[in-house]
Amino acid sequence: MTGITASGRTAIAAVVLLTAGLLAGCSSGGKGAPAWTAEPGTSPASGAATGSAGPSPTASAGASASAGATAAAWKVFTDPAKTVSFDLPQDWIAQSVEPDKGTLPGAVKIEVKDAEGTYLATLQTGLPSSTAASCPASARKSYVVVSSVPVELPHSGGEGTIDPHVVFRVIQGYRYFGSYGITNMVGGADSKACQLQNVVQGLAGKGNYSFSDVRSLKAFAPDEKVAPAKAFDTLDQAAGYVNEGAEFANVQRMLMSLEIKN
Repeated sequence: MTGITASGRTAIAAVVLLTAGLLAGCSSGGKGAPAWTAEPGTSPASGAATGSAGPSPTASAGASASAGATAAAWKVFTDPAKTVSFDLPQDWIAQSVEPDKGTLPGAVKIEVKDAEGTYLATLQTGLPSSTAASCPASARKSYVVVSSVPVELPHSGGEGTIDPHVVFRVIQGYRYFGSYGITNMVGGADSKACQLQNVVQGLAGKGNYSFSDVRSLKAFAPDEKVAPAKAFDTLDQAAGYVNEGAEFANVQRMLMSLEIKN
């Protein structure tokens, strides 16, 4: 794969043994070099992949729910109707805004920003089901799961779904584009996709929900705006953002704390 540095190639070689250990039921503690596995459905506790293996590698940060240092002080946000709650750093801002048109009655939409007012994520409930867009083989791009941690949340199953996971995934275009969120939708059995959905298929009658920076990640064109998704020159940079940065550690802890009420 292009864009991988010499250190990245060394990491890939090194984690072959780590992956073998995970498949045997061992845990790495979620730190150090990423472990290359098969699909975002890998359970850090058991190492058993719930998705189908494909030819392209994926990277999992392991069992850690906070790879970097997180904020010292946290608070709890609950919407006025007490339908959702989650933790966030004390100096971050969570604000209820008008839900998108077409959402179900009682839907909520909450935007999260850091202390400087920089957008980080949106939680939206009551999303209607949508039919997947056509994705011809020629348009599919390789993607990598850099981090995947299971989380207990209400969801419905079915073909193309897994148990909910907090993920950070990267799709390859002219750069490596990354996004974090909660999903129970498999991106693609062969580790190629046109888009990666940061959406959880909710319980019957409740609608779907999303807690992510972008609801759908794709390989952007050079003339398209990438933010709030991330862009990296190499997979090493993406792994560094996950394993070393405080921003992702805080975001991941926040996403892991989500509770959907009633």
